[in-house]
Amino acid sequence: MLKKHPEILIPLVKELESYIAVKDKRNDAVSKSDIAWQIDHSLKVINLVSKSFMNSKPELYKSNFNKWRLLLFTLGYIPRGKAKAPKIVKPPEIILTEDLNSQFQLAYKNIESIKSANRNAYFKHFVFGVLNKKRTIRFLQLHTTHHLKIIRAILK
Repeated sequence: MLKKHPEILIPLVKELESYIAVKDKRNDAVSKSDIAWQIDHSLKVINLVSKSFMNSKPELYKSNFNKWRLLLFTLGYIPRGKAKAPKIVKPPEIILTEDLNSQFQLAYKNIESIKSANRNAYFKHFVFGVLNKKRTIRFLQLHTTHHLKIIRAILK
């Protein structure tokens, strides 16, 4: 189901936050990255997408058809191992708890700021194309859930 309200992201971010205590765990059968990488990457995506989204000019938004967006947003699923994280959202080699905590604080602020954004504020994704407010929220929901599934699999 397509959720329009950014509040849908809060429980996902809280769940990410709950994994800080086990951030150094890894399971190479699931992912080459540890839990800290999954958390840091998810937060970078939330925060950088939010920044780009909030800085957009809603009057320039144009809807476009995108078959991958239609398929994956409808299925509510992002497959594993099909895309590489852009350099800007790749975590550093060493991920400190303090850095994660500051990114969490920023993520909560950014989610709050999305609430008041124009419905035609937008973010341009390298696969899914131009995403308005509703679709940006859906992307953040799917992306964060994707990484939470990886974290849960690492911990099994």
